[in-house]
Amino acid sequence: MNPFLANIIIRTTLKFRDKRKYPKGNPSEYKLAKEYRQSIISLKRNFKNLILIVIGIFSASFGFKGFLLTNDFIDGGATGISLLLAAITEIPLYILIIGVNLPFIFLGYKIMGKRFAIKTALAIIGLALCVAIVPFPNVTDDDLLVAIFGGFFLGAGIGLSIRGGAVIDGTEILAIFLSRKLSTTIGDIIILINIVIFSFAAYLLSIEIALYSMITYIAASKTLDFIIEGIEEYIGVTIISKQSTRIREMIIDKLGRGVTIYKGQGGYAKNGVSKEMDIIYTVITRLELNKLNTEIEKIEPNAFIVMNSIKDIKGGMIKKRSLH
Repeated sequence: MNPFLANIIIRTTLKFRDKRKYPKGNPSEYKLAKEYRQSIISLKRNFKNLILIVIGIFSASFGFKGFLLTNDFIDGGATGISLLLAAITEIPLYILIIGVNLPFIFLGYKIMGKRFAIKTALAIIGLALCVAIVPFPNVTDDDLLVAIFGGFFLGAGIGLSIRGGAVIDGTEILAIFLSRKLSTTIGDIIILINIVIFSFAAYLLSIEIALYSMITYIAASKTLDFIIEGIEEYIGVTIISKQSTRIREMIIDKLGRGVTIYKGQGGYAKNGVSKEMDIIYTVITRLELNKLNTEIEKIEPNAFIVMNSIKDIKGGMIKKRSLH
């Protein structure tokens, strides 16, 4: 970036954000550089979030108008309620999207804060405007294809919006609120809400539409999980072994993964003397799990290994480095 332009950005940021921090108006060069770096990071992050939310809005709108609306199919959650009301009333879908999600926006403000509520409100308004204004073709009238691909595009839209830090379906907010009040899991609350929605669909529309709508919900939820959790499923592996040095070298050399070493002590000792040991922790993909187990067994068959699934990770040696 041009130095003159960068200096303007820094000075402007300090003027509006840091009057209390720099009352004399003469921050050091280090503080200027730090503020500039933070501003650039925030700008990049906000731009990335905006792109994800916009793509999510268009994907969900395409799922609505290209597949679900013309066949009166519904989904779960707030979008399902909106589609159900649109099928049995004359109210346009874009109005229902805002009306149904409005209570969830206020609930999100109470639970998640002002920033989240504003982003969610703007995302839902954007979705409503896209549904109302942008023309999408009716792709197919085949019920099974409508159920599967309508759910796919709707789930992708919801997932991308969540990646961007907003929500276009307020059911998750309600589930978080009720789970805290009722001391139950968020998943159980979402299941109960959807049981009620699909029961009304079976009564007001037909059992056949309700069954197809369940397929839509399954396709949407699986796509949502795929978008949020990522393509690769990561596994966190903790290894306790007497051959920790050899295992560490094997992970680095043969798998191309980074490792973290913890200093620990054995808790089980017959003579009362605990032995110090190195505890290895690494993150691999599920596809590499078999190779890791095989290589560890070659080194020490009785090594103690603990594995757990990881939803998402960032930083460190996540991506596999090239092996020589």
